[in-house]
Amino acid sequence: MKIIDVVCSKGRTGFYFDDQRAIKQGAGHDGVFYTGAPVTEGFTSVRQAGESISVMLILEDGQIAYGDCAAVQYSGAGGRDPLFLAKDFIPLIDAHIKPQLIGKEADNFRALAAMIEAIQVDGKRLHTAIRYGLSQALLDAVAKATGRLMCEVVADEYGCTVSDKPIPVFTQSGDDRYTNSDKMIIKSAQVLPHALINNVKDKLGKKGEKLAEYVAWLRDRILAFRSDEAYAPVMHIDCYGTIGAVFGNNNYAAMADYIEELGRIAKPFHLRIEGPMDCDCDRETQIEALAGLTAELDNRGCDVELVADEWCNTLEDIKLFADAKAGHMVQIKTPDLGGVNNTIEAVLYCKEKGIGAYQGGTCNETDRSAQVCVQCAMATQPDQILAKPGMGVDEGFMIVYNEMERILALRAARKACKK
Repeated sequence: MKIIDVVCSKGRTGFYFDDQRAIKQGAGHDGVFYTGAPVTEGFTSVRQAGESISVMLILEDGQIAYGDCAAVQYSGAGGRDPLFLAKDFIPLIDAHIKPQLIGKEADNFRALAAMIEAIQVDGKRLHTAIRYGLSQALLDAVAKATGRLMCEVVADEYGCTVSDKPIPVFTQSGDDRYTNSDKMIIKSAQVLPHALINNVKDKLGKKGEKLAEYVAWLRDRILAFRSDEAYAPVMHIDCYGTIGAVFGNNNYAAMADYIEELGRIAKPFHLRIEGPMDCDCDRETQIEALAGLTAELDNRGCDVELVADEWCNTLEDIKLFADAKAGHMVQIKTPDLGGVNNTIEAVLYCKEKGIGAYQGGTCNETDRSAQVCVQCAMATQPDQILAKPGMGVDEGFMIVYNEMERILALRAARKACKK
């Protein structure tokens, strides 16, 4: 079945674009706003509204397949593509991509995604956000044209099996780490709370004491309010490099001492620490530092897991982190990889290497990108997936949870009909 037209519309995301460099340099807070001047190219303020582009593919039978182009909250930081604004990129899609898609058969997702990955404009690859949204639309188009679910297309083309149970969902709190944690406990989120520990003075503490107090509070909160004693969520806390900032990025012994103590405080719950250090200089330095700390914890027999994030943006990056055992788990930040075909391959590569696969993303996505990511995850079966978009917990959890349950119900109904 052929694609006969491509239509774009501008949209909003579930969160904001934030200038991470300006925040790290001390931008202030005033309500939801950040104060001070932006420092990253393209930003007009430290925080500004997130933008997306819906790409709709019209099939010859009248069906409409679509995906959403979206970029991460911290665009332009850590080696990522620049700020993604709809006004700049809809004309590019219309001029350079639409002519290449019209008339194409929607019969093979991998081939169509590879075509999009190879397109260059003025000698440059397409922005990751464009490849992200287009690949979602193409996966949906192939599914609609062939009468399958998107997860079934992925399973068929990549040689994997659609899960018969939900993937654990990881919810993120943003700065409202207390109230939002309560929401997570009520909804029995399997992984929580992210916590946004991105400031030493206010959130980690000059000796790490503030985070330690928070972990103890969260432990006690779960024990006090869980509705079922069997509920034992993983604590996953993103530290944005603040542990390294306090103890030294290469002082593995001091960082490990602190992380071990956090692990003891978290018991009886399992703890993951994302981004313990952030080596601003380059990817290789980040890999070396994270691999060193991972080895230190392993040698001690510590069960706290480290999660790679910064400088781990592309499929190539993820393979390098996994090969070097830089972390026990890798965040596959879906918009940063471009096409969802790369997310699929990243999850499968991590599983092959025995590294935890966290199919993540960003709060700055849309309902549609979240749904398509769930479809991919149900086929590749990562260790956990991110509830997205937004930082309000309820909305992102609902979108991801409900999409998984729809897949499970539809496939169960089909199976029952065949008996």
